[in-house]
Amino acid sequence: MSANEDQEMELEALRSIYEGDDSFRELSPVSFQYRIGENGDPKAFLIEISWTETYPQTPPIISMNAFFNNTISSAVKQSILAKLQEAVEVNLGTAMTYTLFEYAKDNKEQFMENHRPFHSTTSISNMISVETPSTAPSSKKKDKKEQLSKAQKRKLADKTDHKGELPRGWNWVDVVKHLSKTGSKEDE
Repeated sequence: MSANEDQEMELEALRSIYEGDDSFRELSPVSFQYRIGENGDPKAFLIEISWTETYPQTPPIISMNAFFNNTISSAVKQSILAKLQEAVEVNLGTAMTYTLFEYAKDNKEQFMENHRPFHSTTSISNMISVETPSTAPSSKKKDKKEQLSKAQKRKLADKTDHKGELPRGWNWVDVVKHLSKTGSKEDE
C-alpha cells in the first residue's frame, strides 16, 4: 500500500473511533489534536500530531506548542515528547496516531509526575509589580496605544491576509446581489 492509501485508511479509522469524543479534534486531514485528561484537570495536556507526506514510513510531527499547554514547563514537555518519540520508533511503518494518543492517555500520570502547575497570571502580576517601581520615577509619560477588544482583533484578522493587507476587491459590489436587490426591469 502507498503512504496515501495508509493515511486515508487511518483517517477513516480515527474519525470512526473518536466520533463524539470532545477530546479529539481534526485540524486537517493530516493534523490532529487530542486532550489527555479532563477540562480543568491541572495535569491535562494537549498533543498535536501532524503526518508527513510519507507517513507512516516516516515519523509524524508531534507537538505540544498549543496554548492549552502554557502551564506546563518546557522540561516536562520535552520529557513527554521524548517518550512519545520512543513509541514512534517502535511503531514506525504502521498507523500509529491512535496508538500514540492511547499511549499518552495510559501513561498520563507517569508523564506528568514532575509537573508543578504554575499559573501565568501570577507570573504576569509578579512582572508587573517588579516593573512598576522602575517606571514610576520617570517623568516622561508614554503614549498608550489604543487597545482593541478580542472581537475587534478577530474581525480585523478575518478581513486581512497574513501581511495585514486587505484582499483585492474587498470593497467591490457583488453585481448579481446588487441587481437582485434593485429589482432590475430587465428581469421581467
